[in-house]
Amino acid sequence: MDKKKVSLFIDTNVFIIDLRYHRDRNYKINRLFLDFVMRQGRGVTSIINLLEVCGILSFNLNRQQILELFYYFPKKYRVDIIPSSEMDIFLPETSVGAVMEMIYQKASFGDALVANIVNVSMLGGAVFVSWDALHFRKLLSVRAMTPEEFLRSVSRNDRSS
Repeated sequence: MDKKKVSLFIDTNVFIIDLRYHRDRNYKINRLFLDFVMRQGRGVTSIINLLEVCGILSFNLNRQQILELFYYFPKKYRVDIIPSSEMDIFLPETSVGAVMEMIYQKASFGDALVANIVNVSMLGGAVFVSWDALHFRKLLSVRAMTPEEFLRSVSRNDRSS
């Protein structure tokens, strides 16, 4: 895999493990992956994912902390937010039919929204990175990998170069 040309769309659970679950069995590899993304500076996530992170963490944060998380998140992780992380934008448009097509394939509403954004916004060479990659493989037009799978593929590429 050519790590210089691959865009990485990062799912919510990668960020949640980093922010909340430091004792998770995947925390170390998750952290290595995020460090890689921050060094390379080409990670992407969606406004839906950012709102999911804020919503999940909202149970332990006050209003000011949630706002700080929302605004600081793209800088902290060096990710772009699609379509934007501005507070006054509208959520990405999709049809009920497109969401239902994802739901028919056993996707939750949130996963269906994220998959739709990925399918509309990311090019074929992109990689969707999630600890639920297996679940997303049938929903996406791009490759889905776990952080561990992605790092292994980069490591193999480095050894063969």
